[in-house]
Formats: sequence, C-alpha cells, structure tokens
Amino acid sequence: MSPGLSALRDADKARDVVLLAEMAGAAINPNRHKKKIAFIFAAMRAFAQELRDLGWRVDYVRLDDPDHSGSFSGEIARAVRKWRPERLVATEASAWRALENQREWGQENALPLSLLSDDRFLCPRGEFAEWAKDRIVLRMEYFYRTMRRRTGLLMNGDEPEGGRWNFDSENRKPAKADMLLPQPLRFPLDPGVRELVAERFADHFGDLDPFWLPVTRADAEKARDHFIAQVLPFFGDYQDAMLRGEKFLYHSLLAPALNIGLLDPLDLCRRAEAAYHSGAAPLNSVEGFIRQIIGWREYVRGIYWLHMPGYTERNALGASKDLPDLYWTGETNMACMRAVISQTKEDAYAHHIQRLMVTGNFAMLAGVQPHQVHEWYLAVYADAYEWVEAPNTIGMSQFADGGLLGSKPYAGSGAYINRMSDYCKDCVYKVAEKTGAAACPFNYLYWDFMARNRDALLRNPRMAQPYRIYDKFAEPRKAAIAQSASSFLQHLADHGDDRGFGA
Repeated sequence: MSPGLSALRDADKARDVVLLAEMAGAAINPNRHKKKIAFIFAAMRAFAQELRDLGWRVDYVRLDDPDHSGSFSGEIARAVRKWRPERLVATEASAWRALENQREWGQENALPLSLLSDDRFLCPRGEFAEWAKDRIVLRMEYFYRTMRRRTGLLMNGDEPEGGRWNFDSENRKPAKADMLLPQPLRFPLDPGVRELVAERFADHFGDLDPFWLPVTRADAEKARDHFIAQVLPFFGDYQDAMLRGEKFLYHSLLAPALNIGLLDPLDLCRRAEAAYHSGAAPLNSVEGFIRQIIGWREYVRGIYWLHMPGYTERNALGASKDLPDLYWTGETNMACMRAVISQTKEDAYAHHIQRLMVTGNFAMLAGVQPHQVHEWYLAVYADAYEWVEAPNTIGMSQFADGGLLGSKPYAGSGAYINRMSDYCKDCVYKVAEKTGAAACPFNYLYWDFMARNRDALLRNPRMAQPYRIYDKFAEPRKAAIAQSASSFLQHLADHGDDRGFGA
C-alpha cells in the first residue's frame, strides 16, 4: 500500500481511477485473526485517503457496501461498467493463486491488461531464478552476500564491514527478567473498522483489542524511528531470547507494516546502517537486522516463486497428524506453548524464535501435517502472507521441503527452550526429566522424531551427531522414549490438548 506502486507510477491522476476493494474471502479462508483483518482493512482505508489527498480518484468498495459483489473479479467488472476504462493496470499480486486470478482479468473484461512487477522488493523474481539456476543447494548465506554487494550495505569496498559477513554467533544471549525493556508504540484503530470486524468476524480467532499496529504511513514511520532509536542497539544480543510476560523484547515489530507496503525495505536498512556509522547501534545488531530484510526476507520470497505451485503441499517427512486444538485455544500444560499461543491470540504476533523453536518445533516433533501448520501460521500472524510465510513454515520450520531451504530440521528438546527462556521455571512438566508423564514432552518427542525419521535424515551430515548420541542409548531408554511419545501423542489426538495427561 504505497503511492510508489508500479501500477501508479505512470498513471494520470486526472484521467485514471484507482480501484480498492475489501474482500471477505481474504479474511475467511483460512480463519484469520481478528486483529489481522482489522489491520488490513484499516490500512486499506488509510491508503485510499492518502491517495485522495495526493489528488487521485479512488473507487473504494467497503465490505459492508450493499452492492458489494463478493469477489474482486466481480468488483473489477462492476468498475469497468461504471468507468468504461480503455485498459486495466495492476501490480502483480504477491501470492501465486492471486496472480493466476489477475491474469484472467483482461479476458474476463475484454480489455488490455498490464501486470507490472512489484519492485518494492530488492531482488526481482527473474534475478533470483538466475542466481539459483546452477546451484546444487540454495543457502541463504550466499544469497545474502550477493545482496550485500548489490546494495552496498555494510560494505567496505568488496569486503564486509567488520571483516565478517555474519555476526549471528553474538546474537544468542538469553534475556534476563530484570532487563529494562522498551515498550512498543501503540496506534489507534478506525472505529468503523473495529465495528465491522467485531460484528462480521466475531467468531474468528484472536483478540481485536487492544489494537496496536500502525495502519498509516505516518504511524509506520513513527514506529520505525522508535525502533532505530530505542530498540536497535540491543536487537542483536537478544533476538533469540524468550521471556515470560515480555512479548516484544528488542524486536522491531515492523514486519506487518513492511509486508503491507507502509515502509520501504531499502530505506529501512539504510537508516539502520546510518545508526551503526553514527555510533548509535553496534554492528552485530545492525548486521542481524539488515540480514533479516535483504537476506532472509528476499530469499524466502525467491524460494516461494521458484517452487510454486505445489510448494505448500510438500511433506518430505510424511507427517500426517492433525493440528491439535491447543493451537487455537492455548489450553495446554506446556508453559512455553501456552505463552506463545496466548501471545499470538492476544497480539497476532510472536517473534521468529517463538514461531520456529516453540510452536513450529512442537508441530514437527509431533508429526503434524505441514499444510495444516502452514494454514495456522498464515491465519494467526499479522505479518504473514503466503510468499513469506510458506517457505518459513514448510521449509524452515517443518523441513517439509526435504532440505531445499534449510540444511537440517530445526528440532530441539526442552533443553534449548530452557536455555533461551524462563518458560520452564514453573511448568507442570520437568525439563530435567527425559521420559514419563512428568517429563517435558519436547524431550522424548525430540528423540522419537529422530527415530521415526531415521531413513530420511541419517544421511544429512548435520544430523550425524544426534544419531550417534541416540545409538548409544540403552534399549530400555529407547523403549521408554517410544512409549512416552506414543502415550502423549495418543492423548493429544483423543483430547486435542495435553490437559489431564498422566493424571
């Protein structure tokens, strides 16, 4: 949602009409978080007003308009009848199915159609495909170095600033409960949008209030400036940490605004780089932040377009269990899962380690069908759109693409969660226990995952060490692992959550 969209760049304000239409389908399928629906609709209405203020003629169709056709194709047909245009111009959609639908608009309306590339991204799809063409493996680190050279960010000539490309090893400190943490800026929600969502989507997942997301460009820029000044200096150190009662820590919270077009990625990175050069933020924080945007964000988009359609259906490990109800209710005795799902329900937000190493890790260890996991992430997070969410879930989180995106499954036991958080402190389960009803389920599920996926994973060189460890276990311990996992997963299948397990 930017006035700089390719579809607007060569348009004539005096002649052309901009069509924007709210769609119920985008909210209903899958069951979107209330806050995410409100965020999208409020940002659309704010963008329409921004365009009007810039002198554009805007045909804006609200979801509650009595003549709403119910589909975007229907709204285009209605607008064609109303305005009688000579041609249709649009920026390419960010999702594969939506782009396929766009390609039908011209024929459906007997008009010339121009679909223009979305150049708000830094690596065009064709250039990513060219980079990937002759590579056996597509590792983000090498793509990231290409993007650093291309943009010149944190470069000294041909060499990276500080003599290293990546400072990730410095960014894994656990947070402490007595840290003085910055609080995020909070922004109001249009009352009309609040009323619409509260009435029309009352049964959807998540809490509508309190609302906090920026929906205007001006508010997104305020959030950006707050992050650069108050949060970025500590972003690197604690970006993998998790702390009870502290939802945001030192994360930017800018992904929703960035992914909806309210912020420019290159401008954002240059501002972070300027903070480093001025001495306001250390290199490990700035490099880590820039890597997430020009490295990971652009990389996963490239992977998405390179392997769609079909990527979201991949299931390399043959996982087949249904997503447990606890993902929607948050009702679980696992303190880490309860904290992350409750936070997700309240704020449509959880940071990347909470998604990867708590909810994602648990789903993979439990053998949940990856497409169901994909649909959950797509529904519940305000920053989740298929181009960015699918590779992160199918590839990074669930290893369902068989290693196309990640070099190994991101599987971890309770020990990792205990090291990087304080969730385990008062949990019903005991992280020190390895098997049995009192043990942390992540412990025996981790080794059960390794055992049942041995044929698929044993040849992976990064999995050799855990298999050597497992193979040294005595047979009674292996049997106890299998029995603990079987009992827990059966209880989960029967009841939808783990409450009452072992009672």
